[in-house]
Amino acid sequence: MQGKVIVVTGALGALGKIFADVALARGARIAGVDHAPSQVPATPERIEIGGVDLSDAAQATTAIEAAAKHFGRLDALINIAGGFAFETVGDGDTRAWQRMYALNVLTALNTSRAALPHLAASKTGRIVNIGALGALQASAGMGPYAASKAGVHRLTEALANEWKGKVTVNAVLPSTIDTAANRISMPNADFSKWVTPLELAEVILFLASDAASGVTGALIPVSGRV
Repeated sequence: MQGKVIVVTGALGALGKIFADVALARGARIAGVDHAPSQVPATPERIEIGGVDLSDAAQATTAIEAAAKHFGRLDALINIAGGFAFETVGDGDTRAWQRMYALNVLTALNTSRAALPHLAASKTGRIVNIGALGALQASAGMGPYAASKAGVHRLTEALANEWKGKVTVNAVLPSTIDTAANRISMPNADFSKWVTPLELAEVILFLASDAASGVTGALIPVSGRV
């Protein structure tokens, strides 16, 4: 990843932080974008662009252009920004479906649209989206979340076909990720069977690398230890 310029959305979340740190350690330069305020000053290797609502196309474009201006180019976009809601269809609210669509689909759509011209110019442009293993078959209470992540899967496939030969577009489909928030919300689960952020980051890094030049349109399950 030496010298690669990578935009990471949701960069201040559990997975985003791990991915950015690993990529930096391997020589990449990182532009982190998040809804939360920026936490660190810009350096030649890393900038944080905070306070961005990526579900708004104009804000997403402004953030991507700021990253491209700072580094002079973009080589990869990692769409980690997103959200989760657990709500049954019968007892739920339409707003949950709208919120999941905005947080999971529109964020990836808007940043991808803005970044694609820069990624195509890179000649080794990569987009990696975060789907969900649970979106392949939704269980009770997972309707809004699974439907939105299924949208991410279809977005990935459509972009991969539209930009084939110019930019590769893939998605990783994690099972439950081992984060502090998930441990709190599911205290009785067997955490040893969850996928760790580092394991997931390694798969994302591969898909963002030159070695993955022949992979596009793939939806790759990452389920951890079973």
